[in-house]
Amino acid sequence: MPILRTLFGKLFLCLILALIVASGCGEPEEAVETPTRQGAIPAGAVKIPPASDVYPPVLHSSEFQEPVSLPGPVNTAGAEDSPFVPEGRQEFYFFFTPDPSIPAEKQLLDGVTGIWCSQWRDGQWQEPERVNLQDKGKLALDGCTFVSGNLMYFCSAREGYTDVHWFTAEFQDGRWQNWTNADFPEEFQVGELHIRGDELYYHSSYAGGKGGTDIWMMKRVNGEWQNPVNVAAVNSADNEGMPFLTSDGLELWFHRFYLGSPAIFRSRRVNGEWQQPEMMVSQFAGEPTLDWEGNLYFVHHFYKDSRMLEADIYVAYRK
Repeated sequence: MPILRTLFGKLFLCLILALIVASGCGEPEEAVETPTRQGAIPAGAVKIPPASDVYPPVLHSSEFQEPVSLPGPVNTAGAEDSPFVPEGRQEFYFFFTPDPSIPAEKQLLDGVTGIWCSQWRDGQWQEPERVNLQDKGKLALDGCTFVSGNLMYFCSAREGYTDVHWFTAEFQDGRWQNWTNADFPEEFQVGELHIRGDELYYHSSYAGGKGGTDIWMMKRVNGEWQNPVNVAAVNSADNEGMPFLTSDGLELWFHRFYLGSPAIFRSRRVNGEWQQPEMMVSQFAGEPTLDWEGNLYFVHHFYKDSRMLEADIYVAYRK
């Protein structure tokens, strides 16, 4: 079965790529024209229409309309994954790879796999552009995007480093630049994250959890992140991951594996305490994020005969 392009898959993929990078693999010296997303997709790839989806997402909430494939130019016959809409920026970030079945080393060299961004203009999402987060001529595979204001956190496997590391970048003069290592203490095992104020939520298999990966929280005191605390109210013996907090800090969205595939859950914070989570969307629905109008975006993987064919971004508009 192909690796899912959720963080569970991406971090494993990044680890493989890190080993490749550490072994001295590099770009060819001659200049190569960067391909487009569409141009990098295999010629035989077929865009799967929702009507042909064997396992469509299932809505469990009366607050939203039925999920639909995101209108506009974001989705292709390749794999779009890891959606993220930052607070205060009308932008849409996602991870893209043209063919989820190809070997990791080819993704590293294809010129398109990585982070992409679409701008919201004239009431619709525009043609996405690649987010370059590496020096010219250097190899990297980036993902796990979190953006707050003019600061981006992202994870990466890149030349000069072994294993996967966290980095930050600053948005200046119309582009992301000044990327620098931003690792957390290694023992905290920080996975995909969301930061709001002085609270950092992330998923991890850190010791002391309920099983698999759990949602953990760290508080920042005097500029230092304190020891992680298990967010016990939202965790279970299954895998929880990909936390997203609403701008008011009162809703924690995440996904949990349910009946063999990712499903989206939400917990509300009442009097400072997280409540029992409720399932919102099931059946290959993961990595939730909400926009400024409260619309729900998530990744949906298309499977047939136990094989992932592609992945698209879906949206459930708030009623």
